Amino acid sequence: MSQKINNKNSHILVCDDCHVTCFLLETILETNGYQVTTVLCGEEALQKIAFQKFDLLLLDVTMPGMDGYEVAYRIQQNHSCKCLPILLLSGYEEDTIKKKCQAKVAGIIRKPVDMNVLLADVKQALQSCHCDQISVA
Repeated sequence: MSQKINNKNSHILVCDDCHVTCFLLETILETNGYQVTTVLCGEEALQKIAFQKFDLLLLDVTMPGMDGYEVAYRIQQNHSCKCLPILLLSGYEEDTIKKKCQAKVAGIIRKPVDMNVLLADVKQALQSCHCDQISVA
């Protein structure tokens, strides 16, 4: 059963180590009615998620320190936020990501990000049942 979520009520966490990417994603999403918080590293994303409710996480795969794979895995090991939908962001081919990722994700968005693909994938991830995410492992 799918649950419809109004964009205006959806809070998205964007985690990418590139300031420009964060700014672009934030601008696109806010222009389309989403509330957006940005962070620049995996550790910061985990801290935000521990104390604040988000409806979706846009997560870069390749970051210094804790990469996106590890962040996604840790989120899904935490019972209080394991159903948070995650869209991975990467310039890598989808097959490469599927081989490395041990977490279930709502989807993978290729970089450079196409605005229409981003908005469609975000909408779909928000409307789907979050605990029925796809396994890329």
